[in-house]
Amino acid sequence: MDFLQLEDKTILVCGLANRKSVAYHVGAVLAEAGARVIYSVRSRERRQQAAKIVGEAPVFVCDVAQQDQIDRLRDEVQAAHGQIHGMVHSLAFADYAAGWLPFHQTPRSAFLQAVDISCFSLIALANAFRDTLERETGSVVAISISTTRMAAENYGYMAPIKAALDSSICFLAKSFSQFSQVRFNAVSPGLLKSSASAGIPGYVESYLYAEQATLRKRAVETREVANAVAFLLSPRSSGINAQGLVIDAGMAINYFDKSLVQRKPD
Repeated sequence: MDFLQLEDKTILVCGLANRKSVAYHVGAVLAEAGARVIYSVRSRERRQQAAKIVGEAPVFVCDVAQQDQIDRLRDEVQAAHGQIHGMVHSLAFADYAAGWLPFHQTPRSAFLQAVDISCFSLIALANAFRDTLERETGSVVAISISTTRMAAENYGYMAPIKAALDSSICFLAKSFSQFSQVRFNAVSPGLLKSSASAGIPGYVESYLYAEQATLRKRAVETREVANAVAFLLSPRSSGINAQGLVIDAGMAINYFDKSLVQRKPD
């Protein structure tokens, strides 16, 4: 039985990087559910790499920092596939070239670039595809983080930017409701083992700590995140709109687990 009702639905997944990326796992789950998955990547070089891991699935090029490329992506997708039924925003970027800095020393240019790529791109993509998304059952899902109020030094300025993304989800849902029933939601995972996270200073130590803070003492798997994304894209989640679905294996309620509190310092 097609429980998710995604058979033959066309879903655009933005932000494919490699086999460890959330976008790759989302695409794999959607394909298993019978959906037609199409991808967008940042550059032609990325498209060549992507072709090796997604088989015959179409891969388009779009640098979301460029509005003309977003418009071109829409035109190319519309010409090749017509209407789409869902879109996944799995895009985030932060320039840590300056090294780790206290939050109050965040470079203006780096912060604004991260906002543009990691947050505003969702608004720009939604606006560009507003007439291409199926108006009755369309669904847009963004990848956020499990909490934006845990002030982890090494995550730097990305938590405030993800907070802006979370807020944008609500405003997009409200805005689109004036002319459609397209839904906007976020999946908000705990710490994942991905190539993107590997670039965050001190991430491995944070990941290992987060794993012990989960109720099951096992980290969240990217596949689990992808499963939640597929559900939010499907008509089965039709009553869920303007929400953030946290996938953290119970970490948020377990910071005072006795095994962590009683752990002897190194």
